[in-house]
Amino acid sequence: MGETDVVETRRRIAAHLVGRERELELALAAVAAGRDLVLEGPPGTSKTTMLKAITEEWGIPLLFVEGNADLTPAKLVGHHNPARVLREDYSADNFVAGPLVEAMRQGGFLYIEEFNRAPEDTLNTLLTAMADRAVEVPRVGRIEAQPTFRVIASMNPFDNVGTTRLSTSVSDRLNRIVVGYQDAEAERGIVALRTGLIGPGAEGEFADRIIADSVAVTRATRGHPDVRQGSSVRGAIDCALVAHELFALRGFDPASLPAEGLGSGSERDLAAGSPEQRYRDTLFDAMLVSLSGRIHVDEAAESSPERVLREIWEDHFILEPARAEPG
Repeated sequence: MGETDVVETRRRIAAHLVGRERELELALAAVAAGRDLVLEGPPGTSKTTMLKAITEEWGIPLLFVEGNADLTPAKLVGHHNPARVLREDYSADNFVAGPLVEAMRQGGFLYIEEFNRAPEDTLNTLLTAMADRAVEVPRVGRIEAQPTFRVIASMNPFDNVGTTRLSTSVSDRLNRIVVGYQDAEAERGIVALRTGLIGPGAEGEFADRIIADSVAVTRATRGHPDVRQGSSVRGAIDCALVAHELFALRGFDPASLPAEGLGSGSERDLAAGSPEQRYRDTLFDAMLVSLSGRIHVDEAAESSPERVLREIWEDHFILEPARAEPG
């Protein structure tokens, strides 16, 4: 792929990818250079979105494989159809190609999620494909990869349960990009884009507040001392959507909120049953639904997801606004 093509691809993808300009540039440089790649980062950090955008721009397939203990070499490479083998014996015609062979033949990206959960002998099957861009399949022959074939892997560095350490032979053949969480502004942009909760006037301002609060509490799960792994931006997206529906179900009127906004309400504004307090309570209910299953509390901590979320809610809606008050 030429330099002009890569630049144009980056421009088009960046137009609808929020907060991933640097990582997109690095990924494009690696795959355009013909290299295989591992993307290392927590879930919900746009790794798959980047790959989908690149392959769609190039017009090539993206074949997904989930790395787990059941991913055998035969599932990755392919197998001979047992019924046809009994009738016709082994032949190239009754070979059922696996995702590796399909990606090689079609010149697509083989994307293996949770790469370090796959068995070592399965990962070793990739060595020849990555080194020689070809594999030898018994009774089928040598399969050569198309020029655009790439092996792309993803790993979650925060999850070490059921994972294996990559061998030197495998890791030596992969370039690596660390993909972290976006900043708060980018995550608010992602939530606004994915939820569609935007609009003019008071409704838009109310949606902005829901989005900002959902992103803030979701990001707080990642830094809580009792949490081993917090929620990705997917939790913020769901929190905003669930909260929006809850407000509608409970007949909440956004115009009833104090005009001054969060943190400046009087004691009357924050009294039980007041609009401000109803807003905060509804956000907490949305947090429980959308985030409690997404956070992983440290086994050594004597806590629970519900308790952690309550603490985050209190920090965000009570302690932080109180600190912002004059005096």
